[in-house]
Amino acid sequence: MALSAADKRALRTGISVGIAVAAYGVSFGALSVAAGLDVWQTCFLSLVLFSGGSQFAVIGIIASGGAAAGIPAIASSTFLALRNGIYSMRVAPIVGDGPWWRRLVAAQLTIDESTAVAIAQDEKSAQKVGFWTTGIAIYIGWNLATFAGALLGNLVGDVNQFGLDAVAAAAFVGLLWPRLKQLQAAAVAMVAAVLATLLIPFTPPGVPVLAAAVVALVFGLTNWLHREPAAQVQPDDASEPLDTPGFHPGHEGATS
Repeated sequence: MALSAADKRALRTGISVGIAVAAYGVSFGALSVAAGLDVWQTCFLSLVLFSGGSQFAVIGIIASGGAAAGIPAIASSTFLALRNGIYSMRVAPIVGDGPWWRRLVAAQLTIDESTAVAIAQDEKSAQKVGFWTTGIAIYIGWNLATFAGALLGNLVGDVNQFGLDAVAAAAFVGLLWPRLKQLQAAAVAMVAAVLATLLIPFTPPGVPVLAAAVVALVFGLTNWLHREPAAQVQPDDASEPLDTPGFHPGHEGATS
């Protein structure tokens, strides 16, 4: 089955984002080994947990508290991963119905980047291509990079000195920026960013991200700021009855 132009764009975007984000897995692998986990424990986290924010939260807390930090690490990781449950509500219609194993794989691949690439597409088929391409590319790349980082961590030292910590953020901003042309999207981004920034000094890791995701969900469901333009009535036609579908006198300013 031939891919449309939109599908091909989504495919290219998914692969490029996958490569960019996966490179950051080297940093996780190196830092995880430095925190006290061995190579196989590090790889297991990436294979099963597969959530960059949650994984860094786990190794960060373990590094500061050793085995005694197990419960806080799990709690922080859970807080961060809760946003993926919110993403699933948006991704479910894109993935569609299918065998249980496909939905299970889709659940594992529902992360920030796969969701962002999918919803950035205008066509339904391109959304599906973007989701699966990005998710699979990142999963494979992230795990390979984790393994490489775990092996080379002791030799390289702090891999963040090479700027890998900025790669994922830069890729995500690149996806977000074109969406900010709409008032609704710009308002959501601004409110979520301000809220997360204010919460960072006072809440555990994961809470600011979760709060920002909830704000975005509320804005998206209520559609507060997206309004259709009011119907235009020509002066010489003002006395004529309007037979416009969906138009009812007295409701010109109704929101969509």
